[in-house]
Amino acid sequence: MAKTTKILSVSVPVSDLDEATRFYTEVLGCSVSYDGEPMPGSRIVEVAPPGSDVAIVLIPEGSEIPVAIRLETSDAEEAHERISAAGVTIHNDEVLRWPGVPPMFSFTDPDGNGLVYLQDD
Repeated sequence: MAKTTKILSVSVPVSDLDEATRFYTEVLGCSVSYDGEPMPGSRIVEVAPPGSDVAIVLIPEGSEIPVAIRLETSDAEEAHERISAAGVTIHNDEVLRWPGVPPMFSFTDPDGNGLVYLQDD
């Protein structure tokens, strides 16, 4: 059975992506590990404190990228089936497979908090 293997990141909605990036890097001392568009027109910036295994994903307010806790799993397909069978609200009918991005899908916990499973490599 595929299980959660680790927490990858937590997203934070921000009103100004560049201003937020400056705050997290210049004021809090984080480093940028990713700055790009995982899907066309949806720029995000991932930052993390030195030595941290968990990153903060800065997402512009209103982005199509979900505000969520990103979790890693060894098998996204099996996790999708297991989560679906448990009656959990899943936002993707199938595992998403985009070029250059690990297989993934999003869902919510019983309180409506966003979660995303990404398959490890």
